[in-house]
Amino acid sequence: MPERSSNRNKRPRDLNQLAASIVGDATDEAPKAEPPTDDGKDPAAVSLGRKGGLKGGKARADKLTPDERKAIARKAAEARWAKPH
Repeated sequence: MPERSSNRNKRPRDLNQLAASIVGDATDEAPKAEPPTDDGKDPAAVSLGRKGGLKGGKARADKLTPDERKAIARKAAEARWAKPH
């Protein structure tokens, strides 16, 4: 599939960044990668939350009766159809 011109080499709007981009392109230098930002989250807590999130929906579905599942599905469908598009 051909590349679309709008998706490649977007130039920054800031004049200084644009100038640095042009110089980098002319000298074949790759832009310096910014160091990863620390979001202040504890990695151990993030992994625990991820574990619970992965099994939460299945565990909840196992506990529900068929009538409760139908009621939840009906409520969700009504909310989808009531929402203006």
